[in-house]
Amino acid sequence: MSLKKLSIKALYNTPSVDFNPGNGNFFLTGKSIPENAIKFYEPIAEWLSRYIKAAKEETNLHLNLEYFNTASAIWISKIIKILSKIESMDKLLIIHIYLNVEEFNELEDDDIKDAIAPATDVLSEATVSIGVKIYGIDDAGQVTNEKLILF
Repeated sequence: MSLKKLSIKALYNTPSVDFNPGNGNFFLTGKSIPENAIKFYEPIAEWLSRYIKAAKEETNLHLNLEYFNTASAIWISKIIKILSKIESMDKLLIIHIYLNVEEFNELEDDDIKDAIAPATDVLSEATVSIGVKIYGIDDAGQVTNEKLILF
């Protein structure tokens, strides 16, 4: 049985989730401050655990979160850890991170490394090739700058 698309509409405290196993594009968008992070994120993690068994050649995780709390950060790290276990170095995982353009423009390379440090701890045990793209977006949500980091 093939994996069905995972879609969850955004609420005032949870992001929209649009995970399409058919094309390998996964989007978390909005705010993530759920009252019960386990209840929100655990089904997503379970879905991803099934996806990695038959992952696409390229998987793109888009994190366009304007705000997230500590509990969400822990679950986002878990999501990245699950995806890093795609069982083929021939496959590619790209993590897309969207920041306000002012924040993006102020980032030095060391700041970028610090910002993605929680993910890099997870990525050291990865079984898939991984890249991180960081985007600067303006107030209209348009990408104005980007940087690519390969691991």
